[in-house]
Amino acid sequence: MIHATAPSTVHLPEGDWATALDGLCACFPRIGRAQWLDRLRRGRVLDAGDMPIDEHTPGRAGMKLKYFREVESEPAIPGDEVVLHVDDHLVVVDKPHFLPVVPAGGYVQQTLLGRLVRRLGNPALVPLHRLDRETAGLVLFSAQPATRDAYLSLFRERRIVKRYEALAAPLPQLALPHVHRSRLEAGEPFFRMREVEGEANSETRVSVIERGAQLWRYALEPHTGRKHQLRVHMATLGAPIRNDHFYPQLQERLEDDFSRPLQLLARGLAFVDPLSGQAREFRSRSSLEAL
Repeated sequence: MIHATAPSTVHLPEGDWATALDGLCACFPRIGRAQWLDRLRRGRVLDAGDMPIDEHTPGRAGMKLKYFREVESEPAIPGDEVVLHVDDHLVVVDKPHFLPVVPAGGYVQQTLLGRLVRRLGNPALVPLHRLDRETAGLVLFSAQPATRDAYLSLFRERRIVKRYEALAAPLPQLALPHVHRSRLEAGEPFFRMREVEGEANSETRVSVIERGAQLWRYALEPHTGRKHQLRVHMATLGAPIRNDHFYPQLQERLEDDFSRPLQLLARGLAFVDPLSGQAREFRSRSSLEAL
C-alpha cells in the first residue's frame, strides 16, 4: 500500500495494555475507539517495523507505533497541479494557489505532496523547498534519498536562481531595479513575519515588468529564502501584493475566497544540475491576472 503522507510516531504510555488499540485510545482520548478500529482495518497504523497492526495486536508500555494523520471534512482545493518534469532524481511541479505543499493544520490529503505520491506512485518524494499555501508556481521534489542532498545543496549554498512574478500597487517614487535588505523574524500571530532592527538576513531584488494604471507587474528575485519574504518586503516598500490577507495588516478571513488568489507566482527556477553538470531551467505555465 502506498501512503500519500509520512506517518507520525507515538510511544504508548505506561499502563497494562491488553492491545495496542487500548493504548492508542488512552493516548488520544479525543479520537473514538471506532475511529481507531477503522484506521487499523485500512492499514493506517503500523508497528516499528512498518507492518500494519490490527485490533488484536498485543500492546505494552513504550511500544512504538506509526500512524497516518486524518482530518474529518478536509476541504477540497480547486485547481490541478501540472507535472512539468520527471526523472529518476527530480520532479518539477506547477502548484495551484491555495494548495499546501506538505500536510499542516487541517490539510493532510489535499496537499501537493499527497497528490503527487498518489499520482506518481512514489512514496519517496520529498519537497526540496516550500511555497506558501497561497502562492502558485514551481516546486522541486527529490525523487529518491540517494541523490537528495545533492539537490538540497543548491538551496543551502544559494546556487539556484528563483524568479517570482507579482501584481502590486505602483512604486513610481522608487528607482527600479531595487534591492531590499532587512532582518526578518517571527511576528504576531505566530504565522506572520516582521522586519526588525539588526543585521539583514533577507534580500530581494525588485524590478518592473509591466506598468498598468492601478497595478504594476513586478519581477522578484529572492537571494534568500525567508518565510513570507517577498510579501513582507513588498508591503514594506508600500506595495503589498494584491489579495494579500497577511500584510501589511492581518485581515480577518473565515475561509478561502478561491476567486481572489494572492497574486504571487513562482515563475522560474534555474540551476546547474549537481549530477550532470548541465544548466537546467524551468518555467511555470500559470499566470496572474491581466493588468
